[in-house]
Amino acid sequence: MLNNFSLILGLLFLLSQPGVAQNQQNTIQVFGGQPDERASTRMLYETDRAIGEFAIDYGRPAWKKEYEDPAAFDKMTRGKVWRLGKDFWTTLDTSLPLRIAGRELSIGYYYLGLHRSEDGATWSLAFLDPVEIRSSKLDAFEINKAPIAFKVPVKLEKGVEMVDKLTLLLSHQKQNVNSVTLKVAWGNLHLSAPIEVLLKH
Repeated sequence: MLNNFSLILGLLFLLSQPGVAQNQQNTIQVFGGQPDERASTRMLYETDRAIGEFAIDYGRPAWKKEYEDPAAFDKMTRGKVWRLGKDFWTTLDTSLPLRIAGRELSIGYYYLGLHRSEDGATWSLAFLDPVEIRSSKLDAFEINKAPIAFKVPVKLEKGVEMVDKLTLLLSHQKQNVNSVTLKVAWGNLHLSAPIEVLLKH
């Protein structure tokens, strides 16, 4: 009995030491390594040479049946920012100035998210600064902790087909190559935003 008591005291003493406690608190875990499913949608502008382009790169989460329950979907999305993808950040990289839903966007690199208002009535495309995100070392699943640089409104579309995996698509008008539409489709959620490409003539 005395030996057991001594053993317990010894273990408690070791665990109370700063080095041991610190090692337990700072255990590093690593995730990833395997290829994940990512997609890209791009607009390239050229004459006899390339004059600019922009692309959105994103992971493709699958839609789940439980998301079709309005109460469950509201709990997931109302008043929150979703990463607009899975795994690594969804990114917009542009070498052309753009105007998205009326907001001018400089040439550069952006992280994207999707924000839903507290009342659930409106959705917005959220733009985040990658430099600030890197300095805080946030992963995309922690997007609700990340500061939003600015938001632009997106339009909710109804009465469209179910889409099994997140799909982002850029398409331009044939009559006006400066006029592009971004469409977001995931399950029964369908959103769109107008993009004007500010080409210099």
